[in-house]
Amino acid sequence: MVTVSHPDSQDFTYADVGATREQGFCPPGFHPMNVRTRLGEGEEVFRRASEAVLTWEMHRTMGVGVDTSADRAAPGVDVTVTLAGMIKAPCRVVWTVEEPRRAGWAYGTLPGHPETGEESFVVDRTGDGTVWLTVNAFSRPAKWYARAGGVATRGLQHAYARRCGNVLRNIATQGGESP
Repeated sequence: MVTVSHPDSQDFTYADVGATREQGFCPPGFHPMNVRTRLGEGEEVFRRASEAVLTWEMHRTMGVGVDTSADRAAPGVDVTVTLAGMIKAPCRVVWTVEEPRRAGWAYGTLPGHPETGEESFVVDRTGDGTVWLTVNAFSRPAKWYARAGGVATRGLQHAYARRCGNVLRNIATQGGESP
């Protein structure tokens, strides 16, 4: 079941709130990102990966700061991710999905975030039992330093998405933390 926030009353920094539900959608003027990582196979890998995504474990294991108003992702939950101990990125969860073969969520940027846009983290189990993490996003710079970074900023976003997949694979297949 997909649960969606009501964007009318929110103070998101972009118009297309919830658009990452549609794989590959990117509003004009934004940069798309889609990174898919194979995590493993089977129901147990799917269960562990889903739980790690929905409870912020994947993000915390990566070593980023996560300050959130709830223990589990749900529409309307505020999340501030802190990178490198100093870059704060305030967001709000805009949708979640918890189905037998698909689980995850997306958050959208709030004022103060270095970027403007939305990012989703979805675990799915295909018909052959393979488990994948897909990080889908669209964004554009909001702060001067994100604009100044240009292509390098987008490269860092892709590296972050690949790291999400590697960390989640370790959690889901070994049940442990990434070094």
